Amino acid sequence: MNEIQKNPLISRADMIRAAVQLIDPVVACLSPGKTRLLISEGSAHYSEDVAGMEGFSRVLWALVPMLAGKCPEAEPYWALWREGIINGTDPVHEEYWGDIGPFDQRMVEMAVMGMALCLIPDRFYHELTPAQQENLYRWLNQINLHDMPKNNWRFFRVLVNVGFMNVGRPVDQARLDEDLTLAESHYVADGWYFDKATQRDYYTLWAFHYYGLVYAKVMGDRDPERAARFIDRAKMIAPRFACWFDGEGRALPYGRSLTYRFAQSSFYSALAFADAKPEGMTWGEIRHLLLGNIRAWMKLPIFDRGGVLTVGYGYPNLCISEGYNAPGSPYWAMKVFAVLALGEDHSFWASEESAYAAPQRYLDEHVRLLITRDEGNHMVTAYTAGNHAYEHMHEDEKYEKFAYSTQFAFSIVKEAGTLAKGAYDSMLAVREAGRGLWHARSGCESFALEEDRVIFRWSPLENVLIDTQIIPVGGNWHIRRHVIRSDRELLAAEGAFAVKRDWAGARPCDRIRTVMAADDTCAAAHGAYGTSAIYALKGYERGEVISPECNTNLMHTRTVLPMLHAVIRPGTTELICAVYCASGDELPDHIPQEVLDDAK
Repeated sequence: MNEIQKNPLISRADMIRAAVQLIDPVVACLSPGKTRLLISEGSAHYSEDVAGMEGFSRVLWALVPMLAGKCPEAEPYWALWREGIINGTDPVHEEYWGDIGPFDQRMVEMAVMGMALCLIPDRFYHELTPAQQENLYRWLNQINLHDMPKNNWRFFRVLVNVGFMNVGRPVDQARLDEDLTLAESHYVADGWYFDKATQRDYYTLWAFHYYGLVYAKVMGDRDPERAARFIDRAKMIAPRFACWFDGEGRALPYGRSLTYRFAQSSFYSALAFADAKPEGMTWGEIRHLLLGNIRAWMKLPIFDRGGVLTVGYGYPNLCISEGYNAPGSPYWAMKVFAVLALGEDHSFWASEESAYAAPQRYLDEHVRLLITRDEGNHMVTAYTAGNHAYEHMHEDEKYEKFAYSTQFAFSIVKEAGTLAKGAYDSMLAVREAGRGLWHARSGCESFALEEDRVIFRWSPLENVLIDTQIIPVGGNWHIRRHVIRSDRELLAAEGAFAVKRDWAGARPCDRIRTVMAADDTCAAAHGAYGTSAIYALKGYERGEVISPECNTNLMHTRTVLPMLHAVIRPGTTELICAVYCASGDELPDHIPQEVLDDAK
């Protein structure tokens, strides 16, 4: 067991120790000149050389606030990273980070250095020799010389220019004004920003809000109106985003970049850093949202044998990664340590941790989610009308499932030729009768969100139109109703949630009893890792529990998936089913009447 997995993560001292426990294993990965982390094999769309620099830089998201908070535990690591910064920005050093170009990944990694110029200028800049200062400025200033995407990246350049301002170096004011204007143009309402087109997910929180809160903290005197807007928007979204977390501290696995893992709660770290407590929330609740999420992550096998974070989600898994996920990318999660810039006497640390009383049901139209939780707050389930941008890997699975759960995560498609390889949990998949690939939802032609249901129209195949309603009932049940219009015969398969599978060849310590059952009316799987069941109410022919391909699920390497099967005749067909999910081994012995009433 990794030592950090024994850390109770309750106090500021625990968080300092957690930062050390995360940094210490990667010290052995430093290159000879200390400029890169050489973690493992594996590629992103940028070079291995840049990937090494990325990993090096992301550790600074912990080291910088530790130094700002006068944590002596940071000093031995800072000596190494300081050497790396000096060498990496020296154009004649053999480990120079290189000159950048447009849309360069190294722009991303400059952001934390801009924050360092603001928070620890004496350590990060003034301790350097004049020549080293010039090298650092020249290398960082390249971000002002090239084009970059019109998305959250603009904040990277904002932080660099604000850092220059703080240490008296020339600032590209035109770039700064342009980037702040563009970033604010992505604001929608009620605290939500979009990153690309309509896409709203964790990037609103760990990007737009996180950097906006850092800006507000360091620029409050120079740009008070904008700083106030950033603060107000963060306060507005804080209770809304809290609905994504269950009582166990787990956040919804939803959207892209999930390999950043506990970056999910980094927004609450930035909220505390900027002293931006919303009305109606206590510091104890904000503390619980942050620390509870980190504690939940530390229970999972997300490290390699040396204690280094891996690419994946609930376990190492390259299948779910994006093209921009290199071996060091998961260290983006170090952004959770912004609270270490705060002293022990800050209200965040002085307040007793307490769970946030999120509503049982919450509709957030801006992100197209209807969110529910069970009575014990053990599990959050979110129902979505779809929200992706056709840009990254497995976007259909990351945004288009009918339901997302903190208990079960979701599965991705490895190959669409079979149901086992497609792993269509929380989806209706259809294919031509007797041949062809399976197709599930990939965008909506129209949608509507109501207080008690999600409605959408979609077309998985040419001349096939499906009108779907998803109706949550309580915190454990939901109804799915589909009206399918097709000009030809189709096969349909409807999946519930995937449950961790008991495997006959597992080691004794791995054995998890999973009970499976299927007949003409239902399919179910239940065990120590939860219960998933799907009941045919109209139009289905039989139930089945399949074993999806290994490593398709984000949380568990091997799963079973309850499914219903149907034949879709030419014309109009109606399918209605009830889906049950629970965090424990709690298979119901009947369908409650209120569920049946909602299915009518």
